Amino acid sequence: MSDLPRKAVTRTAKLAALPLGFAGRATWGLGKRIGGRSAELVAREVQQRTADQLFKTLGELKGGAMKLGQALSVFESALPEEVAGPYRAALTKLQEAAPPLPAHTVHGVLAERIGEDWREYFLEFEDKPSAAASIGQVHRGVWHDGREVAVKVQYPGAGEALLSDLTQLSRFARLLSPLIPGMDIKPLIKEMRDRVSEELDYELEAQAQRVHATEFADDPDVVIPGVVHQSDQVLVTEWMDGIPLADVIADGTAEQRDRAGQLLARFLFSGPARTGLLHADPHPGNFRLLPEEEGASAGAWRLGVLDFGTVDRLPGGLPATIGESLRMTLEGNAAAVYGLLREEGFVKESIELEPDEVLDYLLPIIEPAQVEEFTFSRGWLRDQAARIADPRSPAHQLGRQLNLPPSYLLIHRVTLSTIGVLCQLGAAVRLRDELEVWLPGFVAETEEPEPVAEGGA
Repeated sequence: MSDLPRKAVTRTAKLAALPLGFAGRATWGLGKRIGGRSAELVAREVQQRTADQLFKTLGELKGGAMKLGQALSVFESALPEEVAGPYRAALTKLQEAAPPLPAHTVHGVLAERIGEDWREYFLEFEDKPSAAASIGQVHRGVWHDGREVAVKVQYPGAGEALLSDLTQLSRFARLLSPLIPGMDIKPLIKEMRDRVSEELDYELEAQAQRVHATEFADDPDVVIPGVVHQSDQVLVTEWMDGIPLADVIADGTAEQRDRAGQLLARFLFSGPARTGLLHADPHPGNFRLLPEEEGASAGAWRLGVLDFGTVDRLPGGLPATIGESLRMTLEGNAAAVYGLLREEGFVKESIELEPDEVLDYLLPIIEPAQVEEFTFSRGWLRDQAARIADPRSPAHQLGRQLNLPPSYLLIHRVTLSTIGVLCQLGAAVRLRDELEVWLPGFVAETEEPEPVAEGGA
């Protein structure tokens, strides 16, 4: 009963073919340029063909291949529209679906992990999965006490597949980097590999979800399903309906987009402060937009949050250094920002930079915190990515000299991923409101922020 490892040779062959395909297209592109076509047009065509192959392959495989695809999918906003457009649908599909395991395999896992009498735990169990992802798939059911539940079943052999895929993908990570301008993919893959054991441990996931469900139990804006039952490779939680965030991105109203964006930002910054945990997998497949509660004001959509398999443990909440450096950057205090970044290891001791140049590098990135309300957009993210990715730009040169300390790696990725989703939504968000309430150090100690009104957008 190890469907994924049994296909190891096929998986390896498919992943190994990716860099060969990339190299072939590079040669094809060179030939086109010799034939007289402009470098820019050829580069875009090569990039598009490469992306088509990459996401088609990652979408066919589960394990680490699909996990990387999901992680990259939130950054499609950074790509030029003429490149991103043709395969945006394939990227979005990675967030919600994958080829399912056969019913007999699922039944085998349930019998092994819950017991041969597993059906007695359920009044109903749907064999057809309602969702499938990188290491498991979800089935809808009715628990023996009448509650509607989501039954997450881990793929047999998921651990081996995750490690094998990520090891192989890391070998040609450099070839993937041009797909997402300004992003180094190798550290992303390494961080995923380092967290494989946590991702596979449903007991840890259940603990994280229980903590969130307890803390947000009476929250008017955020809904966390409760844990019903947990065993090795099987996790049963309360069922959650609602509009998948991917659908809001594709077809949502302006009101839904703005509300989803505001609540996503609120959850990102309030979660660590309230639970000591950071939900570290912010792709749209893990969120739902839920109708307002009875008696609530019209349009008070709520945010449903799923999948707590990847979290960062932050007992003191987000580091105050983040809030302090943001505040001082907004105040234009270049020397203080530079000193703090140097103290925290963002600037290595062996490197000397001009504080004013560091400030100029940071200000465009934190533009959403400079204004009362900021409309995130693909265009804005593309401009940021192009500024940092262009080897000729001062921002690129300075960025290469900055260092990301290991303790900030996951926080950095989660923040970037969340920004990617906000740009996909095109949401108008009062980000500064959330930072003032939830981010330590963002408000000077002499100031007292007013809490965000409950139920407010």
